[in-house]
Amino acid sequence: MPDFKLHYEQRGTGRPLLLIHGFPFSGRMWRAQLEALSANNQLIIPDLPGFGKSPVSPAPSVEQFATDCLAILEDLHISEKVTLGGLSMGGYIALAAARLFPERLAGLLLLSTRAGADSAEGKAGRDATMAKVREGGPSVVAGGMYPKLLAPATYNDQPAVASELKSVMEDATAEGVIGGLTAMRDRQDSVPHLKNITVPTLIVHGQEDAVIPPSEAQVMADAIADSQLHLVANAGHLPPMEQPAEFNRIVSEFLRKM
Repeated sequence: MPDFKLHYEQRGTGRPLLLIHGFPFSGRMWRAQLEALSANNQLIIPDLPGFGKSPVSPAPSVEQFATDCLAILEDLHISEKVTLGGLSMGGYIALAAARLFPERLAGLLLLSTRAGADSAEGKAGRDATMAKVREGGPSVVAGGMYPKLLAPATYNDQPAVASELKSVMEDATAEGVIGGLTAMRDRQDSVPHLKNITVPTLIVHGQEDAVIPPSEAQVMADAIADSQLHLVANAGHLPPMEQPAEFNRIVSEFLRKM
């Protein structure tokens, strides 16, 4: 086993399902999935490097994060293939895993994410944000992202969800945020590799996502042969938190039919 290990939570038995959180969150974002998705699966939820209870990565990249996440399977002595899911940045990591370790995957969940790399403007924005974090701490990221993450109605109709989201974001460390921004800035364009994905793939996206438009989900659905796309009503960038019952139903049905 490598010396560097991620903290993770494991619950349930059955086929392994590994869910990777988005930026700048932690495994806490999957709390509404714990019971429902561990009923028939061995659910594994890591904290990415520098988030939650995991140490900071010495070399942050989506490829390294994918390697770190799949190392959990070795730690748990799981030799069978895993269904790997990721939301937003977690989706970038899942796509990297599909490119690097296709033999380890039974299925793929691409959630509120996109396959394309950052544009030059996007890369410059990451650099500017990193400079702000170095000067003012990680709260500058939470302050800028928080108003865009949920569907507008969620902030008013589900104050507990909005409060939990804010709490999760406020736990992020400067080192974790900078590492995550670095990994996202430098990630490869996965669009050319989508045609090579042959495992069953579920794509879920909020209809009101203001961070990544639903059109990006359609790009992936069009390119991946064995894929299905679900747009979740009354959800922004975080359907697992905003509409957990519907999200859990969609994922459970997908897993049952695999």
